[in-house]
Amino acid sequence: MTLKLGIPKGSLEHATVDLFRRAGFNIATGSRSYFPSIDDPEIECMLIRAQEMARYVEDGVLDAGLTGRDWVQENEAQVETVADLIYAKQSFGKVRWVLAVPEASPFKSVHDLEGKIIATELVAATRRYLASNGVHAKVEFSWGATEVKPPVLADAIVEVTETGSSLRANNLRIIETVLESNTQLIANGASWADPWKRRKLEDIRMLLEGAINALGKVGLMLNVRNDDLPKVLAALPALKNPTVSPLSDGDWLAVNTILDESTVRSIIPRLKEAGAQGIVEYPLNKIVM
Repeated sequence: MTLKLGIPKGSLEHATVDLFRRAGFNIATGSRSYFPSIDDPEIECMLIRAQEMARYVEDGVLDAGLTGRDWVQENEAQVETVADLIYAKQSFGKVRWVLAVPEASPFKSVHDLEGKIIATELVAATRRYLASNGVHAKVEFSWGATEVKPPVLADAIVEVTETGSSLRANNLRIIETVLESNTQLIANGASWADPWKRRKLEDIRMLLEGAINALGKVGLMLNVRNDDLPKVLAALPALKNPTVSPLSDGDWLAVNTILDESTVRSIIPRLKEAGAQGIVEYPLNKIVM
């Protein structure tokens, strides 16, 4: 038995393949193939655009796939959410679909767009958002390069952003957030009800979440004399609970802990001053809670 798994093609592809690598799965994609190889004989991969993933999972063409919550909502797909995976193309956070207008425009809220034209790829969700605010506007599907359409081809746009830099570069300002989204591992209802496939998906979920938990973290191990242990522990961040183990020499202890990678450069010198020796920093692939 195999699990048919959809990998998002496009902007999320590299981040997804890298996440799977950190989770222990090696996926090899080719520029001309839509069927990547994976070093797990129980999984068959297929590259599918994130915008279409939920539909193919709902229809059972795929047992499961990774896509944005935004596209699940856009397609109103009836699928099972196996896991929320907080990673995106550039960062490890959520993305936002925002309502944006030209810097020079007079529009300050969605209510100022009554009777106007809004360009977006997220048509259905935008229409629902307008309806919830009692606004009647024309929503046009945008095939791409949405940021360049205002003010000539549209009065406003609804576009996805992580940092807002692309919008600013095109002299656009955000006036409202339409919805927030993150990557999800979704499953077909019948596949989720199948015991073997559900167990396989739960294993994948655990490993992917472990890989995400390890992002931005490093391990630190060091040796310290018994008498210096209080000073070493004081140099570590508050609320951290390192593992302390005795060494063969009864006067020495081994300390292991996990830290934010961004803080290590300032902590290691303080640990050395406190009497730590043999300090080793090492990367982490997974932290399974």
